[in-house]
Amino acid sequence: NLSESEGGIMEYTRRRHRVLGDYTHEDVSDEFSSFGKWSISIIYFAFWVFLMFPNWFLPIGRPGIALGGGLAMVVYRYFLNVFGHGPVFYAEHVIIMEPLFLLFGLMLTTIYLEKMERGGLFDKLRLSLDDPVNWKRSLKIMTMSTIGSAAVMNDSVVLIFSGVVVDLCVRHKVSNSMPYLLSLATTANIGSGLTMTGNPQNILIVSLAYDDIKWAEFASNMILPVFAATIVNTIMMFIYYGKELFPGSSGFAQTMAIIFTGAKTPEIIALENAHQAKLAADPEPIQTGGWTIWSKVQVFVSTCFLACFAMGYDVCVVAISTGCILMVINAYKHQHYDPKPDITEYDAEGNPLPPKKMYDIDGNEILPEEEELITESETTLTEVDYGLLLLFIGQFLLIGSFDDTGVPQAFFALTMGDCAAQMTSVPCVYWFVFIITILSNVASNVPVCQMLAATFPYATPYDWMQVSFSATIAGNLTMLGSAANMIVAFQAAKVGDRTFTSERHAPFGIPSTLICLYAGTFLLTMVHFSPECSIKLGTCDDDADYYYAAGDDAAAAADDAYY
Repeated sequence: NLSESEGGIMEYTRRRHRVLGDYTHEDVSDEFSSFGKWSISIIYFAFWVFLMFPNWFLPIGRPGIALGGGLAMVVYRYFLNVFGHGPVFYAEHVIIMEPLFLLFGLMLTTIYLEKMERGGLFDKLRLSLDDPVNWKRSLKIMTMSTIGSAAVMNDSVVLIFSGVVVDLCVRHKVSNSMPYLLSLATTANIGSGLTMTGNPQNILIVSLAYDDIKWAEFASNMILPVFAATIVNTIMMFIYYGKELFPGSSGFAQTMAIIFTGAKTPEIIALENAHQAKLAADPEPIQTGGWTIWSKVQVFVSTCFLACFAMGYDVCVVAISTGCILMVINAYKHQHYDPKPDITEYDAEGNPLPPKKMYDIDGNEILPEEEELITESETTLTEVDYGLLLLFIGQFLLIGSFDDTGVPQAFFALTMGDCAAQMTSVPCVYWFVFIITILSNVASNVPVCQMLAATFPYATPYDWMQVSFSATIAGNLTMLGSAANMIVAFQAAKVGDRTFTSERHAPFGIPSTLICLYAGTFLLTMVHFSPECSIKLGTCDDDADYYYAAGDDAAAAADDAYY
C-alpha cells in the first residue's frame, strides 16, 4: 500500500490513480448539496441536447461543444466547492487516457494503410467488393465490414468505404442504395463487438473494468454471439430487401436456390451480361499488376499488428507503434521511391519552357535551391481526426462530474428494481441489456458505459461482456445509435446519395437489432469464458455480492487483492 504521506488507503490522488492503474469510481455523492446535484445534472443534460443537435444554435460542432461543456463543468465545480455545495473535482482523474491513446494509434495506422500506395492493400479491398450480382455485392460488403471493423475499429472502416459503396451503386445503376449502405453500417457495428479494439465503447470498457481483460479473452467471449448476430442480420437483410438483392426471384425457395446452388433468374443473367458488355466496351484502368513490395509490407505489418493484440501486448502501445512504423516506411518510400513532382512550366501550345535563371546584384547566376520534400506532418498526419479525441475528452469531463452526483447510480437502481443485485443473472440480464440498448440510443453508448462503471465499479469481466455486446448491438437500433451510422449517412450525402435516413433505417434496424440482441445475449449467458467473479477482489471462491462492494471496506479489499 501507499504510505500515509503518499496518499494512504482511501485518498484518491493523481499519484494513487496512476499507481493503481485503474479507474475505479469513488463515491462522493454524499458531499453534494441538493442544489449542487441538480445544477450539475441540468448542465449535463443541456450539453447533451447540444451534442445531439449541434447545429441548433451556433455551428460549433460536437468536438467544440463537448470540450466547452467539459471546461464549463470544471469551472462550475470549482465555484460549487468554494461555496460549500460540492467536493473538489479532480478533472485529471476522469479523463481516461487509454481510449485516447488507442483511438489515435488506430486512426494513424488506418490512414497509413489506406494512403501508403495507390493500388495498395486498401485499394485491392475496394476492388474486391465489386460484383455484377446484387446479393453477392451486398454479401461482400458485409464480410469486409465485419472483419475490418473487428480489426481496426468500425468508424474507420465506414469512413473509408462509404464512398466506395455509393460508387458501386452508381456504377451498377442501382435504384435503391439503402440495402448496400445498411450492409456496411449494420455489420460494421456488429463486427466491432468481436474485439476490444473494434469500437470506442469496448476500449472504454476494458479501461474501466476493475479486473484485467485481455484482447484474446475478449474475442473468445464475443465470437459466438457476434457470429450469431451476423447471421441473423444477413438473413434479415436478404429477406427485407429480397426484391432488390434477388431480382426476379419468385419466393423463398428460389432465393435459397440462388444462394446455395448458383441458380440464376433471367434478371440476374441480364445483369451479368450487361456488366461483361460494359467491361468489353470500356475496360476500366484497374491496376492488376499483383502485389508490390509496399503492399506486402502493409500485409506483414498488419499481420504483426493483429498478432501482438492476440498475444496480449498493450493495445495502446501496439497501435501507436504500428502507426509510427508505417509513418517511417511511408516517409522513406516518399523520399527514395516516389516520383519527384514535375515543376516544368509549359507555354500555351504545351511546349516545355526553359527554367528561369536568376542573378544577383553583381550579375552572378543564383542556382536554384533543391526543393524540399513535403513532410508527413504536413500531409498524412493532418488527416487524423483530432476532433474526435477532443470530443471524448469533453465527454469524459462532463460524465465524470455527473457521475460524482450519484444521479446515474440512482437511476440504474430505480430502473433495475429487484434485479439491481443480480443484473446479469437470468432472467434479469434480458431486462438489463434492454435498458442499456435504449440508453445507448438516447445518450450514446460511450457515456452509458462510463456511467455504468461509476454505478457498478466492481463489476465482473462477464458483466462487462454483456454490457459491451448490448451497447454495441444497440448501435443498429436507430440511425442515431452509433457514430458509424452517422458517418455512413454523412459520407453518402457528400457524394450526392441521401437515401440513408432515420425513417428508412428504422423498419429494418429495430427488428434486426432486437433479434440480434437477445439471440447473442442468450448465447453469451450459455457460453462465456470470463469469470463471473472478481479475481482482484478475491471473490471467485465465494458467493458474495462482489461487484456492489462500496466504501472503505471495498476499497481496502481491492487494495489487498491488487498488491
